[in-house]
Amino acid sequence: MKLSKLKYALAREKHTRSFLLTLSILAGIGAGITALILKTAVFELQEYLTNSVWQKNSFYLLFVYPVAGILMLAILRKYIFHDQGRHNITSLLYAISKQNSRVPGHKIYSSVFGAIITAGFGGSIGLESPIISSGASIGSNLGKKFNLEYKEVTLLLACGASGAIAAIFNTPIAGIVFSFEVLLLDLNRFSLIPLLIASVTGALTTWAFYPNEIPLHFEILHQFELSQLPWYLLLAIIGGLISSYFTRTFLYFEQQFDKFRNRITGRLTGGLALGVLITLFPPLWGEGFKTIKLLISGRILELSSENIIGTMMNEYGIMIFLLLLIFLKVIATVTTIRGGGIGGIFAPSLFTGAIMGFLFAYGLNHTGLFHLSTSNFTLVGMASVLGGVLHAPLTGIFLIAEITQGYELIVPLMLTTTIAYITSKKLSPDSIITYQLSRTGELITHHKDKAVLHFLDRKRIIETDFDTVRIDQKLGELVDLISKSHRNIFPVVDKAGYLIGLIRLDKVRRIMFKKGAYTMPVWHLMETPPDVIEEKDTMETIVKKFNQAKAWNLPVIDNGIYQGMVSRSKLFSIYREVLVKITDD
Repeated sequence: MKLSKLKYALAREKHTRSFLLTLSILAGIGAGITALILKTAVFELQEYLTNSVWQKNSFYLLFVYPVAGILMLAILRKYIFHDQGRHNITSLLYAISKQNSRVPGHKIYSSVFGAIITAGFGGSIGLESPIISSGASIGSNLGKKFNLEYKEVTLLLACGASGAIAAIFNTPIAGIVFSFEVLLLDLNRFSLIPLLIASVTGALTTWAFYPNEIPLHFEILHQFELSQLPWYLLLAIIGGLISSYFTRTFLYFEQQFDKFRNRITGRLTGGLALGVLITLFPPLWGEGFKTIKLLISGRILELSSENIIGTMMNEYGIMIFLLLLIFLKVIATVTTIRGGGIGGIFAPSLFTGAIMGFLFAYGLNHTGLFHLSTSNFTLVGMASVLGGVLHAPLTGIFLIAEITQGYELIVPLMLTTTIAYITSKKLSPDSIITYQLSRTGELITHHKDKAVLHFLDRKRIIETDFDTVRIDQKLGELVDLISKSHRNIFPVVDKAGYLIGLIRLDKVRRIMFKKGAYTMPVWHLMETPPDVIEEKDTMETIVKKFNQAKAWNLPVIDNGIYQGMVSRSKLFSIYREVLVKITDD
């Protein structure tokens, strides 16, 4: 009988894993299609709207468009989508932590249409987060539809996210690395193959259909020179400082927006501030990839033609202009998002890093003492700031390596991004993605023990088969109870059920056969428990109490009334059971 059950379990596991591969393909295709729709729609809408700005010099439209987009989206979110939540990576971490990896189904389309309006009308955001949100929702809801367990649903969620990253940048390796590094998915055979399939599928889906102008693709024009290594090291430190500035500024302005009691006031403030910023600094429009392409190709003078000041800017003016963009991009991004827009920080991080890297090399070259490759430093700067802001150095490294379709810059990419990450992590321990969840104790994806404790059912660990003794009973009655019990601990309660103390069998054993002592009140043998577990205690608190009390058993009370006992051995046993369910350990 046991052998047949084992065969059934193995067959079921094999079937589930094969089925997961099929679902991972669907998640990848779904993420690829949403990425294709989103990127193409935003590209076409931006081209249509900006043509009237540059051709007719109607710079006032740079103010009108973003404000109109924010207000339009506010109406859609309230009356059509019925959704005021976030469409970002933080919401995915929260879903994994607190919602059994269940992402609302409406995010499949609401993230896409919301991002089209936000970015298409000039919102200074990245499209990656909405696409990741949509792809993750596809994967999550596939798992939900087929009633899969938490572990499988989480994997499909990550498959959708990986497929989205791979689709939007045509970077399948970066897509996989993102899930392991940012979503903190366990790296094992169970998760790797479905992620690989979803990521490749997502990349292939968009690769075949993207217009040539849309993908972010660069060629490395200059080889890496070892003599330039000290400058890359300096760039790494600056990248870490800029990453920390980006994080701290974003979080600061988020807190300022939280002070608005009226949501409409906050959105109007965000929309108006965004309109002013984009009017004065047009490169803040949209994702900013057009500016990055100009920097890498060395055509920085074209930036002056798309500005109210225009040809009044000389080379020094452009350098100051670029420096201001580094500090203002994050403000434009946070005002867009908190103003009601849907988008993320992925592209703004790349934008900031690109300008930082270019300006660093361009400034040194301008002294006439050096000849650094501005394109190489621009690319490395992108990776360093992205890795520092997301606290995901590997994602930054592989993203740029795949975008350039080569590993000629892998040494400076690895060195610079790692140092920038360490610097940023030292100055800003939590990233923008994890800050809010970390403060509220809801970030369990980055802590396996917290994840397991979160999914432990408190009712399962409470044992109710301990026989209680009333405080007014005698030893003789206790001995009679011991003869029928299989436990060695006896909670002592009063008539109302309030816990008074505990009696351990070891303390009774030496006198339980002396019938002359049977009239002794049981409270003479009672001891105070080293600690008690309250009904409201979290699993983390329960574990902490066991560790501090160094006890094997602790009583559970609800407003003082005895409910049962929790044993360390039972807790450990169920812990292992849940660990297997939510991971592949």
